[in-house]
Amino acid sequence: MHRTLRILMSVVLLTTSLVGCRGVREFKACNDKVDGHYELVSAEIEYPAINSCSEAECDAGLESLAPRTISDTDPANYRNITLAEAVRTAFSSNEVLRDVGAAVVRFPDNTVTKFDPAIVETNPATGIEAALSAFDAQWTTSLFSEKNDRQINNEFFGGGTRTLQQNVGSFQTQLSKRAVTGTELSARKIVEFDGNNAPGNQFDDAWTVKVEGEVRHPLLQGSGLQFNRIAGPSQTPGVYDGVVLARVDTDVELADFEVAVRDYVSNVENAYWDLYFAYRDLDARIKARDAALDTWRRVRALFDAGRRGGEAEKEAQAREQYYRFQEEVQNALGGRLFDGTRTGNGSLAGTFRGTGGVLVAERRLRRLLNLPASDGELLRPSDEPVLAPVDFDWDVVSIEAVERRAELRRQRFVVRRRELELIASKNYLLPRLDVVGRYRFRGFGKDLIDNGDGPLPRFDNAYGDLMSGDFQEWQAGFELDVPIGFRRAHTAVRNAELELARSRAILRDQQKGVVYAASNSIAELDRAFVVSQTSYNRLQASREQLAAVTAAFESDKVSLDLLLEAQRRVADSETNYYRTLAEYAVAVKNVHFTKGTLLDYDGVYLAEGAWPAKAYSDAAALERRRGRPRPMSYASSLAPVVTRGAYDQHPGDAGYPTVEPIEAPEELELDPDLPVEEVTPPEPEEPTSVFGPVAELKLMGPLSITDELQSDELPAPPMGDERVAAEPAEGNPFR
Repeated sequence: MHRTLRILMSVVLLTTSLVGCRGVREFKACNDKVDGHYELVSAEIEYPAINSCSEAECDAGLESLAPRTISDTDPANYRNITLAEAVRTAFSSNEVLRDVGAAVVRFPDNTVTKFDPAIVETNPATGIEAALSAFDAQWTTSLFSEKNDRQINNEFFGGGTRTLQQNVGSFQTQLSKRAVTGTELSARKIVEFDGNNAPGNQFDDAWTVKVEGEVRHPLLQGSGLQFNRIAGPSQTPGVYDGVVLARVDTDVELADFEVAVRDYVSNVENAYWDLYFAYRDLDARIKARDAALDTWRRVRALFDAGRRGGEAEKEAQAREQYYRFQEEVQNALGGRLFDGTRTGNGSLAGTFRGTGGVLVAERRLRRLLNLPASDGELLRPSDEPVLAPVDFDWDVVSIEAVERRAELRRQRFVVRRRELELIASKNYLLPRLDVVGRYRFRGFGKDLIDNGDGPLPRFDNAYGDLMSGDFQEWQAGFELDVPIGFRRAHTAVRNAELELARSRAILRDQQKGVVYAASNSIAELDRAFVVSQTSYNRLQASREQLAAVTAAFESDKVSLDLLLEAQRRVADSETNYYRTLAEYAVAVKNVHFTKGTLLDYDGVYLAEGAWPAKAYSDAAALERRRGRPRPMSYASSLAPVVTRGAYDQHPGDAGYPTVEPIEAPEELELDPDLPVEEVTPPEPEEPTSVFGPVAELKLMGPLSITDELQSDELPAPPMGDERVAAEPAEGNPFR
């Protein structure tokens, strides 16, 4: 005993010495007594090994030229681009719905791409095909061989030998399928071989063949089309993975994708008007700088001649004005890396934030359009903001906002999912009662099949005996499983009720938030238009003031201070005027954003892409090989309704779904002798939406600055004249 223990301890120590250190290649020393440091580099930064990338992937981003800066003296080449062309370019070759920030680089897993809906639908765990696969037929086969050689505690076995020697083999193949009603169907074949030395056997080696069919159908829990389409084959409360819920998840992902597309289009339009304002701002600064330069030259000439009006302080003042505007021109050309207009700043659609800077705004637009950062040309907007007043009917806006916002449609799918989960959870309150039926044919013989030796004695081969049909067995019965108290089932129902209540509460609050955002957008639209008129009047007044002050200065009737101040006022007024025009253009876009019609407004339509060409040829080949199909109706009154049909992305003018006209029936010849009854036409009904009466959605419109205030203490301010005009874009702003 002690010798065996010493041997085991020696083996353990030897094994420890072999595996305790990693080797001299990774460590300088394995012994703590030796000075040195570990050289293990498990946390070393390494370069990933990926498959060879394509030419487009390897060269992505490298096709850009050096960026244009304010130090470049070469004349710029321009490429005029319309808003429609910008939107079309954004979707022509773009796979990622990028943001104007660096979200794609910092959070790539949260980035939306055109592949996301297909990824969700083909998810092998939660996708539609995965849910349908639970009802696919399953074929399982097993083959085992076994040899037994053991001592038996029975002195009468084998003539007193008490030794069992046995060769056993088993082959089983089965085809099973779960029906949508919850029924489990199985057809199996079992072949068994038994060869042993037991005394009294009819044959030394015997074969048994069994062919059987089995049906198990739930009568209470787990039964029915509705439950199985919602919960699938799951038998656990709270775990629902049926095909209907998988379909809802796909619809939710499509709504998320539509939201991302809408935000992307909004950002493209925001960047477009940011660049428009940047050019206009640069043009105003250049005009102010040139005017300041002209004034400085005149004062400098008087200073050099030592004449009155050319004092040193006046020359320095005029020079400071020039360099001030020159600095503003440089900033308006180059710009600084501040966030421009984007979704989520101030409002969900994006409140205009014109930070100026032609080059920065142009690169931002290029980034959204998936164009190189620089290609030798500068993009220049050719569209002008709308100047005419745009009037939206508040009742229609509020209805469209509730019906067409993708966020609300997404939440409605979530509510429907919770409703279906509640239906499925109540099924677990029933006991599990299954009816089971099995029928079997058996065959027994010395051999498995006929060996052809001559006349077949009884039990010559198992298959021959099976085909005789002499041995048939059946089994029928019920199986009941009742959890006492149904605690888990009651918890699942209560949880489903709470989830449904939460989803409905969120939907109600979202509808209020959507109407609130629509109210803000309508009020902002009115403000932007009225302020644009006021800013134009201000611009005209500042120009007239500058002309008058310039004439008075030339007549030596006013000081230089008034002239320089008048020049600054004109520059600020012109920049502010074009800022208000851009704000008005963004405000019009934001109204369509809040009422869910932005994609329609910008001519964007979502559709499923084409399948690979091989898929069409495979489908055609399968159709040719299949026989004539038998018409079958899959409709069921118990099937849960998930959607109301395809969503119309281009509804009618009033925001209601378009209705195809019904062809009039052929005219019938009427008997002229029949009396004609007078029919009173019915009174017109209130317009309704697919989610309820429109009257329930009629809200008071937002108060705008043009509304008369019902207060003696706060009278409405005067609006000024109605002159609104926009000067045409001038030529090269880089003077």
